[in-house]
Amino acid sequence: MEKRNQSKTKKKIIDQRIFAPSLIIMIATCIPFAMYSKESLELLNNIFNQVIATFNWGYLWYAILMVGVGLYLSFSKYGNVVLGDPMEKPRFTLFEYSSILVAMGLGSTIMRTGMTEWANVAIDPPFGVEAKSAEALMWGNSYSMFLWSFQTFAIFVMAAPAMGYLVHVRKKPMMRISEACRSIFGDKFTDGIGGKVLDIIFLVSILSGAAVTLGLGTPIVTYSLAEIFNIKITFGLTLIITIVWVLFFSISAYLGIDRGIKKLSTLNMYLAGAFAVFIMIAGPGAFILNYFTDSIGFLFTHYIDFSLNTNAVHMGESTHIQSNTVFYFAYNATWAMLHSVFAATVSRGRTIREMILTYLLAPMLISWGTTAVLGGLGVHSYLTGDVPVPDIVQNNEVEAAIPLILNSLPLPTVAVVAFIIIAMIFMITTLDSTTYTIATYAGMRNSSRSEPSKNLRLIVAAIITVFALLLLRIGGLEPLEVVSGLMGIPIIFVQCLTIYAGKKMMDEDQAWINNVRDIGHKSSTSKTRQRKNV
Repeated sequence: MEKRNQSKTKKKIIDQRIFAPSLIIMIATCIPFAMYSKESLELLNNIFNQVIATFNWGYLWYAILMVGVGLYLSFSKYGNVVLGDPMEKPRFTLFEYSSILVAMGLGSTIMRTGMTEWANVAIDPPFGVEAKSAEALMWGNSYSMFLWSFQTFAIFVMAAPAMGYLVHVRKKPMMRISEACRSIFGDKFTDGIGGKVLDIIFLVSILSGAAVTLGLGTPIVTYSLAEIFNIKITFGLTLIITIVWVLFFSISAYLGIDRGIKKLSTLNMYLAGAFAVFIMIAGPGAFILNYFTDSIGFLFTHYIDFSLNTNAVHMGESTHIQSNTVFYFAYNATWAMLHSVFAATVSRGRTIREMILTYLLAPMLISWGTTAVLGGLGVHSYLTGDVPVPDIVQNNEVEAAIPLILNSLPLPTVAVVAFIIIAMIFMITTLDSTTYTIATYAGMRNSSRSEPSKNLRLIVAAIITVFALLLLRIGGLEPLEVVSGLMGIPIIFVQCLTIYAGKKMMDEDQAWINNVRDIGHKSSTSKTRQRKNV
């Protein structure tokens, strides 16, 4: 009988105790959208506006706090702690590792914000600046860079030390929030309802966050394809594109992380670099470099203004920067645990300092370069009168502006096709890493020894795709964005718990002594690991 039960456990690929409730919550959320789309949108927007009015200041300080915690863990004694065996080489080279984190941290969203976000600010600039003026354009591009700076990536990575330490050092089979918090709440809470609630909150947040990202990414491709073939934007076109990238994702998932995500991520780095060089040579290269230089100087000068701006004295009024920054940090919070779990997975052999600083710097520098090239191209097309970008964006047709801007280049078809290919690869790697993380989290395989089930990853991808298409079908992107913002609130508390749990685990093990790259400590490291595995 005992052997039969063990055999049944081995055959299970997913933990239904946390996955099934998460799925039910998602379905229960989507049904009202489908039945009462207009009313649901109004209700969600009212709730989110109330959240902004109440917790505006909280999101801004939360992002600053995450940067401070990241710097503390990186440059204190904890920074030397190795996530794995100190004598083992890192799983990936630094370039491969950075490419994977960039693909996960940015996705196709950077291509949309990099090219068009400046226009949103130019239409509604802060501090009484005249709309569409030269100063408004400076606020716009520098703000686009700010969105992808220290606060964003600190939010993404700060739960990763705990999750990486849990699996790579303590060798726990399940990489879960509840397991990381065992050192805080004890066995009764972790193995009971409390632990299940934490894990369900995590799964609901990343399932909804994944649907948001895919919903935001798909129109980038549909509008570009419609421009090339001169066809209308329809749900059928969106469906076809979704099927295509899910097909390519399935191939990537089958190949695994080393032959799938890693290969695609490094390939996309080269393609994106080549595309940037093409724009610089064929397009307004001198203007882009000058505008980038001005934008960097403007960003450094006004970084505090971007970081801590609630517009409190103008009661009832808010500019795009003020309201969008709050939403953006809320959106980032929704993705925080997903990024952290995936970053922990691929960081075996890296120190905590290497992991945090790489995640803070590599995606940020790439995103600044992307914003410099694409944003500079967009502003140049506006200043020369080729494309009225602010007017297009003001009419809520952000994605429609992208192919028009690319058409201002020589060989416009080549430029649009290259843009589509890069965006599609970003979408594939985003879906691949997302489903990998969810399958790792909800799966029954030992996370410290093997990758999650490929079948489970395909099942998760299908679920995310259905949710994204359903929400796109019934109301566009607005409900996706609102749900994302609302889910950020509980995740912030879970993230803070996880950060504290990571510190507590390392303190208990004296990891800064026993798990560092020092040959003299090899034996004590083994003893510590053996003690924790018992």
